[in-house]
Amino acid sequence: MSDAAQPTAAEVRAAAEAVKAALDAHLAAVEQRSGEDDSGVHEAFNQLAAAAEAYDELLYDAYDEVTPFEIPGAEDGLPPYIGPDEPSAVTVFIRRDYTVVEPQRLRAQAQRVADLDTDTRAGEPSAAGVVGQSVHAALGVLFGEFEPDEIASRHKEFGLEEGDSTTWVTAAEEPAEPGEWLDAPFEQADPQQIVCRFDVSSVFDEDEDLEEGVPDTSTQS
Repeated sequence: MSDAAQPTAAEVRAAAEAVKAALDAHLAAVEQRSGEDDSGVHEAFNQLAAAAEAYDELLYDAYDEVTPFEIPGAEDGLPPYIGPDEPSAVTVFIRRDYTVVEPQRLRAQAQRVADLDTDTRAGEPSAAGVVGQSVHAALGVLFGEFEPDEIASRHKEFGLEEGDSTTWVTAAEEPAEPGEWLDAPFEQADPQQIVCRFDVSSVFDEDEDLEEGVPDTSTQS
């Protein structure tokens, strides 16, 4: 950056004062919060982050110095929450990825389930005769028999390997009517309604290991 474009000492000082004011405003909002998801706290947090980022940039441009603060970028965090302060209902959106690493084990487990199925209606074809040869059919049998959480806890037993997963807990004004969203279950996954979010990915561990200089050996953050 040229000398003409560098910020003045007064501009840097003003940015520092803005950070101090934002800190005071954030603390006041926290002290007066009405609940865990107070919109005033979220707004004060965003203003503090913006003020700190502006100060950090000016400080670097003027003096080639940085602050010890890490300001999360928009791609690293959630957008501002705009949902109700006290949600009366929530929707949980879950995605889990798996890789079929042992097809034979997967088919064998599905075959056991199909062989034990005594509820097949008379005259309808049973799944028992096809799951042993088809991964597609085996997946249908296993995911039809077991809850997603049980699949997650027993995935190795079913010949699966975990990939990334994410869980979004989003606010809702009121519970949905039965059958209301079944045609498009993920259409209303609004990031700005997220109360809390939990992500699992080996990429998080890879980032940590790169910083520490050791190879990644785990699959969950």
